[in-house]
Amino acid sequence: MSKVKYYYDSETLSYKKIERKKGRRLGIAALSVLGAFLAGFILLVIYFNIPQLETPKEKALSRELDNMKLQYSLLNRKMKQIENVLANVEDRDNNIYRLYFEANPIPEEQRLAGFGGINRYKDLEGFDNSKLIIDSHKKLDMLTKRLVVQSRSLDEIVELANDKENLLASIPAIVPIKNENLRRMASGYGWRTDPFTKVRKFHYGMDFTAPRGTPVYATGDGVVERADNRSSGYGNHIRIDHGYGYVSLYGHLYKYNVRKGQKVQRGDLIGFVGSTGRSQAPHLHYEIFKDGEKINPINFYYGQLSPEEYDEILEQAQLENQSLD
Repeated sequence: MSKVKYYYDSETLSYKKIERKKGRRLGIAALSVLGAFLAGFILLVIYFNIPQLETPKEKALSRELDNMKLQYSLLNRKMKQIENVLANVEDRDNNIYRLYFEANPIPEEQRLAGFGGINRYKDLEGFDNSKLIIDSHKKLDMLTKRLVVQSRSLDEIVELANDKENLLASIPAIVPIKNENLRRMASGYGWRTDPFTKVRKFHYGMDFTAPRGTPVYATGDGVVERADNRSSGYGNHIRIDHGYGYVSLYGHLYKYNVRKGQKVQRGDLIGFVGSTGRSQAPHLHYEIFKDGEKINPINFYYGQLSPEEYDEILEQAQLENQSLD
């Protein structure tokens, strides 16, 4: 039951009942509702903007999210460092290793090519931090592909290096007889006077004078292709197939120290100087073939002579004298 309020009227000297106005009541009610709404709104704003009001679960999730962002940031930084190191290796591979072994460099488009086909990262979409996660996965996948390309390139380089080692061992690279004083050069490659007809004739090898029985050595690794006297003019001679298109010939021998099909190495004793076949005096006639063509042997003594000795023997080989065969 509501309380009844009175006031004292001095004119009538009596108490009168206070009558409440209906409009005032509605105003008070409206103010109450508005005050409650404002209070609720303020509390809601405070709730969403003051971290201290987070629930324990929300705080844990927030810390976990911040830690994930930090870890992805560190991961991207490490991948950037790895990318820089890999780029340096790729540059060395193209401009040093592959260049040295005469292999074509790998195009940058091939190293940096992306992945075609279906969306590889569809399962990572739809999250608040999907872009961060997808970008990291893309970088990691790209690094992985570049590493695979580089690994295959290095495998190829190893094969080329092994083949290069075999090539260097096989190419004729020494003088076929001992020539300490470099005075055994009798005639070089080029136009010379024929000892029998006395007319100028092209001489396709180099003649080294030496007493009969002087040892003759293989100038590179290979397989004896021939050891016979069934080739016109050469007399007893040996041919060694070095592979890679190279063949060396040793003519006018006194006798052999190898047989057909035998494997030899550079420096092995293969025969002895003589004067068989079309020869005027004991000497070794030495020729080199490349892909079936006779070439100047003077270019193949880099494995034995010093620059000064090479210049001296080159000067002797250029003299247009009389050949011995």
